Amino acid sequence: MRLAQPRHYLMCRPTHFDVVYSINPWMDPGKPVDTALAVAQWEQLRRTYLDLGHTVETVEPVPGLPDMVFAANGATVLDGRALVARFRDRERADEAPAYRERLLGLGLAEVATAGFVNEGEGDYLLCGDLLLAGTGFRSDPRSHAEAQEFFGRPVIGLTLVDPRFYHLDTALAVLDERTVAYYPEAFTPGSRAVLRRLFPDAVVATAEDAAVFGLNATSDGRHVVLPQNATALAEQLRDRGFEPIGLDLSELLKAGGSVKCCTLELRRA
Repeated sequence: MRLAQPRHYLMCRPTHFDVVYSINPWMDPGKPVDTALAVAQWEQLRRTYLDLGHTVETVEPVPGLPDMVFAANGATVLDGRALVARFRDRERADEAPAYRERLLGLGLAEVATAGFVNEGEGDYLLCGDLLLAGTGFRSDPRSHAEAQEFFGRPVIGLTLVDPRFYHLDTALAVLDERTVAYYPEAFTPGSRAVLRRLFPDAVVATAEDAAVFGLNATSDGRHVVLPQNATALAEQLRDRGFEPIGLDLSELLKAGGSVKCCTLELRRA
């Protein structure tokens, strides 16, 4: 029997969601966007977390920042300390001060802004005592050493090679303190070897499930919230004793985000 652990999340309502520029292969400003549908899908995700017994804080959406809904990119929070993002793209740069202000308001022990490009939990995922850190498209590899010094946690660098999976959280999901799911072809051969060594019992996602952002998921150790179209991955999770909960976040996928992208975990201890 897998045990669920209560989580504390920060989310941002997609009040101003739109696709008006392109900074990843999923974004096409020429395609129509239904902001009301995006809000409804986001609300379903928030209600799911609340129904599972998790705590959800929110940050006020800022006009002119259509990607602010992707709260995971705003920071990494461990042991009550927050390392706020420094975004690669100017279109998202103003999200960092908004997340910094909100995190300061939550009474964390320390809130600092990254010196190198670092896109928060988009590229930093905690698994047990290890901080898995992505690079290749967004976060600067120099940010890995910075994060290790700030958090005092071992950082494992992983390099992404497929532009569709531009953040680590699009290609890898942490399921519990010892288990991950990932899509091998998103990584360099060396990074795949590291993942095999660290996680020999990992769930390996299919290309089809990766392509619908099935790995952009959250887990409380028992329940795994993921995109509903990742059906083969959901079946693998059931076989491992997890309880998958599929949701439709298809409107947000137009900007290259889904469940995990919308969810920043606040770890106070």
